[in-house]
Amino acid sequence: MKPLNNLAEIVSKKFISCKNYLYKNYGENPGKMLVHTGVLGWILSSAAQVAAVVFNDKISSKEKMFLIPQECADAAVNILSFYIVTNSFKAIGSKLVSTGKLATPNIRKYIQKAGLEDKVGKVTTDIKKDMTGAIRQEYTDFKSGVDVITSTVGSIISCNLITPVLRNQYAASKQKEILAKRNMQKNNPEQPEKPKILRPLSMADYQKLASLKFSGGNMKV
Repeated sequence: MKPLNNLAEIVSKKFISCKNYLYKNYGENPGKMLVHTGVLGWILSSAAQVAAVVFNDKISSKEKMFLIPQECADAAVNILSFYIVTNSFKAIGSKLVSTGKLATPNIRKYIQKAGLEDKVGKVTTDIKKDMTGAIRQEYTDFKSGVDVITSTVGSIISCNLITPVLRNQYAASKQKEILAKRNMQKNNPEQPEKPKILRPLSMADYQKLASLKFSGGNMKV
């Protein structure tokens, strides 16, 4: 029973440390977690797509040489576009909240009392800097909600609008390259190498060979 108890204790410690790590990094920033889990999902799905091509015996090696780089390029487009667009939407939402441009009624009252009305909307403004107590908690909750909403909107736009357009443009450019290469091969087919025809021996060549053959001694008749 001791090995089982030790295993359960190890698993429990790992779970607690993992939970603490998640809370530390994502507890007050759930929008960040949405972005990171979305990127992880794209990485796993892209890896599965590439693996499906690599381990498919029905696809010839020649086709794999074309399909594998294409799938890798599609994966890069999907992952980068999702991260850039979603993270940008989240960053914009966070900046609107931190500068006081987007706020709840209670937060607006706090801005007026703190004399921060002239600084609202400026890039360097951080209205939570001197917040304490209930108003700081309200600010944190409000900012977390805005992060979730903006991250969700960004992911929807990325997955349904931007990523398909970029992927289609890449596929179209690759298709043009392949068609151009095929047309070039049709217009300029490789000419088979002509066999080399040996020049017939002349009388001078025969005389030279004879002199080389009998130069070592006297020719007997």
